Amino acid sequence: MIIGNGRLITNCEDNLYFENGAVRVVGELIEEVGDFEDLKARFPDDEVFDVGGRIIMPGMINAHTHIYSSYARGMGVSKPTRNFPEILENLWWALDRSLTLEDCELSAYTTYIESIQNGVTTLFDHHASPNAAKGSLFALAEAAREIGIRGSFSMEVSDRDGEKITDAEIKENVDFIKAMNTDEQDMIKGMFGMHASFTISDKTMEKIVKSMEGIDAGYHVHVGEGREDQYDSLKKYDCRVVERLLGWNMLGPKSIAVHAVHVNGRELDILAETDTTVVHNPMSNMGNAVGATPVIGMLSRGIRLGMGT
Repeated sequence: MIIGNGRLITNCEDNLYFENGAVRVVGELIEEVGDFEDLKARFPDDEVFDVGGRIIMPGMINAHTHIYSSYARGMGVSKPTRNFPEILENLWWALDRSLTLEDCELSAYTTYIESIQNGVTTLFDHHASPNAAKGSLFALAEAAREIGIRGSFSMEVSDRDGEKITDAEIKENVDFIKAMNTDEQDMIKGMFGMHASFTISDKTMEKIVKSMEGIDAGYHVHVGEGREDQYDSLKKYDCRVVERLLGWNMLGPKSIAVHAVHVNGRELDILAETDTTVVHNPMSNMGNAVGATPVIGMLSRGIRLGMGT
């Protein structure tokens, strides 16, 4: 099939661009890109899909999202909400505690369809449904298969709802990673999700590390989203958040540090040295009023930077 008659942005290393471009697809592989008329002339038997002047480009990646947050649109809070911890407690944690497995699945369909409509073909979800932990990642994955979108899924572990739920969240992560991180398929993968340093004790950190022994997967964790994350780490552990994660060997090329708003130069150096991906979430940062990610400092250090919602 030849998909063409549009502005082709390749995003490849040499940044090829074709004003009237086309992509030739054979099976599941892109075999060639080039001028629309040239490809039609050279492959006259190929089916042609005319995009009518639209943009043709690789699918975008949402490198950090919370699928269930689709339920929060227009949602008000009943209590005074003056800072980041109160936003979490009065909005986000109240929402995620209410979720059932069916709620998780329905929010997934909404998010996937809207993602594809807007050019996003891969997303990294950071899920939370503490009272419906078991099977929740599998439900999200099944909906992704049905819609046809790629996804990496993780469940955020924290201590905020008690040890029994914490253990269930750890188990869901591990069960999902073991089931999905195989060579048989490449559309669905798992990472180990963690909420943030300030909601995870050393006892839970130890459980997480032990549960991940022998498992080849990265961590997906909020880092320094609010100042409170750093205050907590300095007070309890006498180190900054990135330093704490480094001490638990949770950083590296397969891990994602989300937000990284309140981090200092030394922490940026560590993220660069460990080749950890950072995800910048400008809409979320504005919505939660936490500040702005030091993007320039990250790029100048060669940190791999993604965009999320």
